[in-house]
Amino acid sequence: MIKKSFLFFFLFILLSFSVLKGQTTNIIYQLSMNEPSTHYFEIEMTLSNVLKIKDLTQKAYVDFKMPVWTPGSYLVREYAKNVESFESSAGGKKVKSEKVNKNTWRVHSNGANEIKIKYKVYAYELSVRTSFLDDTHGYLNGASIFMYVPQLKKYSSKVRINPFKGWNSISTGLKKVEDAENTFYASNYDIIVDSPIEIGTHKVLNFEIQNIPHAIAMYSNGPLEYNEDKLIEAYKKVTQAASTVVGEHPCKDYTFIIHHLPGIGGGLEHLNSTTCQTSPLAYNTEASFKSFMGLIAHEYFHLWNVKRIRPIALGPFDYENENYTHMLWVAEGFTSFFQENILLRAGIITPEEYKNKVAASISGIENQPGQKVQSVAEASWDAWIKYYRPNENSQNSTISYYNKGGVIGSLINLFIIGETKGKKTLDDVFKLLWEDYYKKQGRGYKDEEFQAACEKIAGKSMEDFFQKYIWSTDAIDYDTYFNYVGIKVIKEYDTKTPFLGANVQNNKITFVLRGASAYSGGLNVNDEILEIDGNRYPVSSTFFSDKQVGDTVNIKVKRFGREFNYDVKLMANPSTRIKLERVENPTSEQENLYKKWLFIK
Repeated sequence: MIKKSFLFFFLFILLSFSVLKGQTTNIIYQLSMNEPSTHYFEIEMTLSNVLKIKDLTQKAYVDFKMPVWTPGSYLVREYAKNVESFESSAGGKKVKSEKVNKNTWRVHSNGANEIKIKYKVYAYELSVRTSFLDDTHGYLNGASIFMYVPQLKKYSSKVRINPFKGWNSISTGLKKVEDAENTFYASNYDIIVDSPIEIGTHKVLNFEIQNIPHAIAMYSNGPLEYNEDKLIEAYKKVTQAASTVVGEHPCKDYTFIIHHLPGIGGGLEHLNSTTCQTSPLAYNTEASFKSFMGLIAHEYFHLWNVKRIRPIALGPFDYENENYTHMLWVAEGFTSFFQENILLRAGIITPEEYKNKVAASISGIENQPGQKVQSVAEASWDAWIKYYRPNENSQNSTISYYNKGGVIGSLINLFIIGETKGKKTLDDVFKLLWEDYYKKQGRGYKDEEFQAACEKIAGKSMEDFFQKYIWSTDAIDYDTYFNYVGIKVIKEYDTKTPFLGANVQNNKITFVLRGASAYSGGLNVNDEILEIDGNRYPVSSTFFSDKQVGDTVNIKVKRFGREFNYDVKLMANPSTRIKLERVENPTSEQENLYKKWLFIK
């Protein structure tokens, strides 16, 4: 006997399948790159069967929009600025179009059943969040290339790619249309945005975990030296280790797009793919290789954290405005925590290396004056105007939600391990969020729901923790949390060496540390240092070798064409170096929890 609930579910799926089977794809994009050295992608977008689309039949025009930002990179980038040569036709005839605001083109279709637009996009910014085209390859993020009709964001579409002559590789997370060459399918516009595309002659490496095929698109504009077997084995270890956090893999396939060029770096997460950028020398040393695998671990773990387990503000997306959340310290910061944690699980780094990385992260936030100015929740909210637009004073006035969020992740993990006697970890918080919000409710979590999940797993209120360390700028009591695993936090200071507290490049000051000697002595960013105690700068790099903390030096600078003299009292370096050391006589419980913390068997 079939239960009613199951029967209803079966009929719903059957009906949905029938609707999808009979649905005509109303949106087709054609992407061409006929002159890649000019850096222009050419796009043709066709809407067919328009008269059957109820949302479009009531107006004599259709608005086409270009997003202003891309998810995962919280900055309004104004992608419309790169659009040129917009043309429109309806029913096979040219029709009037006009730009009605910064990112909207209005096409006066006059009730036609087919509407077609053509335009070019200048693509010459190679980052993980923008698009790029030259005579070696093409790379694109959907938000910066493909326009959309607001009423049709939920409609499926096809993307037909016409590669430049001789380019034989296309790598993307989009689903391939089997009966059409170089054609891909997306179930809605969000998928278009969430599926970067690499086009060229790149080599593709392949591997599987849990019967899930993974592809690695390896782009470089020159020779690239690496051990293929070692690299694939490392990918396997990292992806498998990442899968153990939640315990359920969400993908049917996954694509890594890896760019290897000097001077680039970073990554951006997507629903079943990622783009990562690194140096061609990333595989040359163990240190650089481990660092690169950390980037891979970070972006891969976003499969769960952000792309599915997410703050409620991060989807569905408004592509025309900022999408604010206080929770980037979880979305990005906790991913940074798991980045190193996954490397430890995978055996890529040792427990000692892991402890050193945690200590370095703590040093990073303790040595940033901005931690006393901006809370990590505020840093998340203001990412749109501060994190991606740093200035010479940012270190004094802001904190990174990546770095501090990662440290907060470490502390909550320790708290849970300690309070549950090792029965639970931060993994269990993500398992709970996965089941309750992603799978059951199909939505993101609210701020208070994340705190509640942590408290449920820890079995104890964390109100004081969240108020002090998330919403405020209180100094963190590290010892309370590391004591669970028998670790003491040591802060080391250099109290004897005089410290100017300014960064200088080409004789000009580029940064002045709040509270340090230069800051208190009146020196400014952009001051050109001419002399120190009458000695021409920078004849010698030992200006302070004969000085002591407390001495005063006279510094002559040029500022806006005029010369000024400042008497600067030299202070000690306020920076601290954090070390994590084991207590001398750990209890048996501390010893057991220490092993739990570091995955020591």
